[in-house]
Amino acid sequence: MTLGRGARAALRAAVGLVLVVIYVPLLVVAISSFNADQTFGWPPTQLTFHWWKVAATSQGARDAILTSLEVGLIATAAALVLGTLAAFALVRYEFFGRDSISLLIVLPIALPGIVTGLALNSAFTTMMGVSLSIWTVAVAHATFCIVVVFNNVSARLRQIGGNVEEASMDLGASRWTTFRWVTLPLLRFVLLAGALLAFALSFDEIVVTTFTAGQGVQTLPIWIFTNLFRPNQTPVINVIGTVLILASLLPIYLSQKLVGGSSGGRL
Repeated sequence: MTLGRGARAALRAAVGLVLVVIYVPLLVVAISSFNADQTFGWPPTQLTFHWWKVAATSQGARDAILTSLEVGLIATAAALVLGTLAAFALVRYEFFGRDSISLLIVLPIALPGIVTGLALNSAFTTMMGVSLSIWTVAVAHATFCIVVVFNNVSARLRQIGGNVEEASMDLGASRWTTFRWVTLPLLRFVLLAGALLAFALSFDEIVVTTFTAGQGVQTLPIWIFTNLFRPNQTPVINVIGTVLILASLLPIYLSQKLVGGSSGGRL
């Protein structure tokens, strides 16, 4: 389809507007992290690295980052195992209720976070009598991180079909040998991409975390929200926000390259 000159101009203007709305606030945060004015007047009249030094020595920020990393790694590991197993079960086998189970697996990522958080809080504290801790946060995050892995693996399994696996078993390989030497290599890129996306999803979650974190469990998003309106902490938050923006570029880029690189069926 060929677009007219006016349509192309309108499309470019719309794309430009969207990019401005998304990225200008991020640029403001990055510039504010170097603002020497503690009142954060705009535009900055003087730049400094002072707040970066303060952020580097902030014990609260470091503890929150470590907690988020721990939660994210646990949730991602659980999502990889459970999401992959669910994808194999629902793509490779036919049974009654398969579509309903698939819907139930995907549903957590579509539900409002406050609904998921409230439901999990009730399940942990009322139904099971479990004290809220870092483990309840990780389990809560895994419920929606599974969806990312499940969707990626399901799409890849449908793409490669079952002929290669059947040929391997026809040649005498067991199911485990086939999975290890045939199926897993075909899935390695989507598994890595799913892990990166699941970790990113867990790392910035705040609503579900608020309902499932116990006393003293403070992930980075909760720490940022708690200190957002404290004058002495606002510069540090801008620094951490800038670091997270930069740190987010690599996993997003890698996940896009990995998924794109495996989409054509050639490795």
